[in-house]
Amino acid sequence: MKTRRLAFIGAVIGGVFAAGMALAQQPQFFRIGTGGTAGTYYPIGGLIANAISNPPGSRPCDQGGSCGVPGLIATALSANGSVANVNAIAGGTLESGFSQSDVATWAHSGTGIWEDRPAVEKLRAIANLYPETIHLVASADSGIKGVADLEGKRVSLDEPGSGTLVDARIILEAYGLSEDKVDAQYLKPDQAAERMRDGAMDAFFFVGGFPAGAIAELASQHDITLVPISGGEADGVRGEYTFFAKNVVPAGTYEGVEGDVETLSVGAQWITSADQPEELVYEITKALWNDNTRKLLDAGHQKGRQITLETATDGVGIPFHPGAEKFYREAGVLKD
Repeated sequence: MKTRRLAFIGAVIGGVFAAGMALAQQPQFFRIGTGGTAGTYYPIGGLIANAISNPPGSRPCDQGGSCGVPGLIATALSANGSVANVNAIAGGTLESGFSQSDVATWAHSGTGIWEDRPAVEKLRAIANLYPETIHLVASADSGIKGVADLEGKRVSLDEPGSGTLVDARIILEAYGLSEDKVDAQYLKPDQAAERMRDGAMDAFFFVGGFPAGAIAELASQHDITLVPISGGEADGVRGEYTFFAKNVVPAGTYEGVEGDVETLSVGAQWITSADQPEELVYEITKALWNDNTRKLLDAGHQKGRQITLETATDGVGIPFHPGAEKFYREAGVLKD
C-alpha cells in the first residue's frame, strides 16, 4: 500500500514537473521583415533568425546545439523593404524588421518622407548592422556614364515601400532630375535586371550590401556599367542628409566592373517596437553578439563580416530598445 502511494505521489510530481517543462518550453515567435529575395536584407535576415533561434526541445548551446534564445523561433520574411517594415512594425504585424537609417530616423521623428503622416514614436533600434551601398546599374549599351545621363531613359527606382525609392528620388533631385524627367518604373531589382537582360530597361537603382545577388547574376550574363554617384552633387546630398556616407564598390565586385566605383551608402539597421518585452529583446541582442553568431555571420555572407559589436551603435538616429540598451551598456559599447 505504501509503495503504491509513493508511486502515485511520484507520478503526480513527475506530471507537474513535465507540465512545467512543457510550459517553460512554449515557443515564442519573432518575425524579421527583410526585403526582396534578390537583395541583401533577406539572406542576412535568414542568418540572424537562425542565430537567435533555439526552438523548444533543442540541444543546449554547450552541448553543440543552438546558442539562441531558449524557446524562440525567429523567421526572416521577404518584404518590400524599409518603409514597408516600419509600417508593419507600427501596425503590429511584425515584431521587427530591417530599415535604412534614413527611413527609420524620418519615421520616428515624423520628418522627411514622414512629415505628412504620424510619427512612429515607438520605433526602437536593436542594432546597426552594415553599410548599404547605393547601386546605380546601367546597361553598357545604354551609354549611361553618370547620373545626369538618366534623363529620358527607362529607369527603375524600386517598388513603393522600399528605402531605395526614397534615396533614388533624393539622388535624382541632386542632379537636377526628377521622376518626370526619366521614364520611371517601379520594380524589384531582380525584375529590373530581367528586363535589362531583355533590352527593356536602361538602368535601375538598388540600395543594399554588395555583392547583391540580382546584380551579380545580371553581370554574369549581360554587360553592365556601375554608375558613380560622386562629385559636388553627392557632396551636397551628404551635407543635407547626414545619414549618407561616402562609399566605394571595389573593382571586381561585379563581373566586368574593373575599376573602383565611388557612390554613397546608408546604414542598415534592425528595428523593433517599444512594445516588445525588455527581457526578450535583451536576450535577442545578447544572442546576436555571441561567438556562435559571429561564426555564422562570417561564413554566411560577405556583409556578415561587417556586422560587428563595435559598430552596433553607430549612426543610430532613433532610441534603442531598453533591452538592447541594457546589453550594450553591459558590453561597454554604449556609454552616457
